Amino acid sequence: MAKQSKAWWRGAVIYQIYPRSFMDSNGDGVGDLPGIRQHVPYLKRLNVDAVWISPFFKSPMKDFGYDVADYREVDPLFGTLADFDALVADLHKAGLRVIIDQVLSHSADVHPWFEESRQSRDNPKADWYVWADAKSDGTPPSNWLSVFGGSAWQWDAQRRQYYLHNFLVSQPDLNFHCEDVQQATLDNIEFWLKRGVDGFRFDACNYHFHDRKLRSNPPAAVVDDITVTAANPYGMQQHLYDKSRPQNLKFLKRLRKLLDQYGAASVGEVGDDDSLTRMAEYTSGGDKLNQAYSFNLLTEHYSAEFIRGQVLAMEHHLANYDKPGWVCWSVGNHDVPRVLTRWGHNVADPQFSRMVLALLTTLRGSSCIYQGDELGLPEADIPFDLLQDPYGKAFWPQFKGRDGCRAPMPWKKHAANAGFTVGTPWLPIPEEHKAHAATVQERPLDSVLNFTRHFLAWRRHYPALIRGDIKFYKAPEPVLLFTRKLDDTTILVALNLGDAEMRVTLPGTLHNVIPLSGHGLGRGLIDDGVIDPGRLAALLLRFGSSFTPKRCGSARAG
Repeated sequence: MAKQSKAWWRGAVIYQIYPRSFMDSNGDGVGDLPGIRQHVPYLKRLNVDAVWISPFFKSPMKDFGYDVADYREVDPLFGTLADFDALVADLHKAGLRVIIDQVLSHSADVHPWFEESRQSRDNPKADWYVWADAKSDGTPPSNWLSVFGGSAWQWDAQRRQYYLHNFLVSQPDLNFHCEDVQQATLDNIEFWLKRGVDGFRFDACNYHFHDRKLRSNPPAAVVDDITVTAANPYGMQQHLYDKSRPQNLKFLKRLRKLLDQYGAASVGEVGDDDSLTRMAEYTSGGDKLNQAYSFNLLTEHYSAEFIRGQVLAMEHHLANYDKPGWVCWSVGNHDVPRVLTRWGHNVADPQFSRMVLALLTTLRGSSCIYQGDELGLPEADIPFDLLQDPYGKAFWPQFKGRDGCRAPMPWKKHAANAGFTVGTPWLPIPEEHKAHAATVQERPLDSVLNFTRHFLAWRRHYPALIRGDIKFYKAPEPVLLFTRKLDDTTILVALNLGDAEMRVTLPGTLHNVIPLSGHGLGRGLIDDGVIDPGRLAALLLRFGSSFTPKRCGSARAG
């Protein structure tokens, strides 16, 4: 793989693969690592910078890999360590970085560590998990709630104590106050660093530590409906004591030192009462995480004002530090309904998917694209009898869970199971998705797939869109108007997030603009400081004194 900057992650576009649903190579109905290898050319042509692979470790699969039973083994469902090594080699050869998930805050309850820990209160791993005595009336030691519903405490008859589980009952939380747990965790991470990974996505990375006094959380002043569904009482607490404890900063510094030894990068998932503040804290100083992302753009509601407010708030929090951190934006992942359904209400117009891609990758920060969004896939409607997700089963029907965004990738419209598997897929593939299959979008130059390829190739020629500062300008809803500036180059981005055509008068300082071509968005009309972007505006460029625009041969003109 060609040598790149140490800060390759800054402004990078990361493509998330949910391996169960990407490609099945052996006919068992579940995607696997050899299946990903089959589509490395597809990944290369997307012109992303890195691939993030969700958990593929040995697991009982009660939470589909986010419950790890062995941090150093590939689950047979996904292949072998040799398959992983071959995949890394193929991706590197294609010029793609490799990021893998690490689920550090908890393990599966069948992990040997937990099986030993629950045997007694004095065995060598007795304090590797969070154990606590019941109150005098037999109730749990605190009011902490599980993200997946109910109490975060589970009684264990063998130890006659409660153990903490912030997620499923089968996902006991590790005790990071224990030095041996921290060291074992770092050793497991180094195992994968030695196998050549370029970085990690750290799941639930603010859940590592808990309050040793087990103080109960106070009620939330404002119910949090960003981190969890509104049907979940978890959002009714202010989570002061069950996560985001100050001791985590010291551990993140230890983690960063290890990653720096291998030149590896990190992105942390931060779900908190005030995620943006926490993200800035966890990435500041150049000695903790490289970047972090949250659920703040994974919401059901959106508007130009909302997006502008989230980005500006993030910029404000970052500015509070001498060495500010970096943010990674995402509008879709394996935990939330697909963006086309959440924001676009399943609109058939591919322009909406193009606009969302342009929005995501022109904001200041890095970006994560979830598999299938480059095809413009809507949320799949999975009936209850075929539902797999325990989170969805717990809150059905007010919340249908995460299976709708996890339906397998449609590769071929007319093939059995859309070319994903020759067996029975673990989740059904809706007919609606087959119409968006990759092969259907291969030829049309204006398909969402080809737009993604061309736009990301074009973006690489404009460093201002990758590392530049951001400034927003006043514009009527639903228009988002901002500039990205680096050195003497300023690029104006004008996006219409609504359904109707809009005409917007530019501020006087932005009148001297020239339309760019090659990005595939179409040319916005400019007339004496007024832009007429229609359904989706073009990107516009105001030239600096010494800047000459580059043309990208692999990007189609708009």
